[in-house]
Amino acid sequence: MTVDIELIKTIAYGAIPVVILLAGSISVIKQGHVGVAVLFGKFSRLLRPGLNFRIPFVERVFRSVSLQLRSSELEFQAITGDQANVNFKALIIFAVADGIEETILKAAFKFVDERSFMQSLIRSIEGSIRSFVAIKKQSEILALRREIVDEVNSYIEHELQDWGFHLVALQINDISFDEAILRSMAQVVASNNMMLAAQNEAQAQYITKTRVAEAEAQAKRVVAQAEKDVDQLRGEGNALLRKQIALGLADAGKTMESNGVPPEFMLYTMWLDAMKLVASHSHGNILSFDGSMEGFDKTMRQMNQLSNGTRTSNGANT
Repeated sequence: MTVDIELIKTIAYGAIPVVILLAGSISVIKQGHVGVAVLFGKFSRLLRPGLNFRIPFVERVFRSVSLQLRSSELEFQAITGDQANVNFKALIIFAVADGIEETILKAAFKFVDERSFMQSLIRSIEGSIRSFVAIKKQSEILALRREIVDEVNSYIEHELQDWGFHLVALQINDISFDEAILRSMAQVVASNNMMLAAQNEAQAQYITKTRVAEAEAQAKRVVAQAEKDVDQLRGEGNALLRKQIALGLADAGKTMESNGVPPEFMLYTMWLDAMKLVASHSHGNILSFDGSMEGFDKTMRQMNQLSNGTRTSNGANT
């Protein structure tokens, strides 16, 4: 069998344009992407993932827009309201807002290329954080991580929607200060701790001394009240003693008078008892008094005069 070389050449020459035509009319869009096709430089339609046919040579894929999540790390510096440098490390996660045609067109045509979009996104986030930090003090920044994220979301979300994207998450991974500021902050913390310790110590001493003073005052009040009570009881006892003595003397006087014994004799016996008591409680060894008849008579006369004076006084009072 003779092979017709010319026929083979003719078929080959005819197949080449067909292959070129097929290659120019087929586009494969990866999963998670949407192709944006343009016809003569103008948007014509969206190409979904998989094998897509397009008009050869005149229709082409302008850009394949990813619908997947994308991330980027940021490192930048901001200045607080009290002129302290703050270093930020952050991670942003973003994606195309949705898969509808209007959103895809925004994502595909708003920026010249991917690099311009990323530059604008990063600068917008950095600018919103710098604006927020500029009105805060360095001592407040570390406690405002959540507030910073909320500020960025409220600032950038509308802008991203206009670009066809939305911010999925912003993570502030690290907030740090310059070494000099860290040292000064440590000194401030140490000083505050020392001041707080001194205040606590002073408060403790004040409370201790106050309690001691109150206890001493209470003790003095108790002692004073006890002494008052003792004096009162002693006075009441003395008064009761005198009353009992007076009652006893009155009864003895009545008894002596009813038996014809002169009252002066009772006074004399009391005088002798007094002398005996003085002798028993004195520091000396000898107590002298006149025991002669003249002395006895003199003593009786004096007591008789004392007794008569007492009766006269009682009668006048009556």
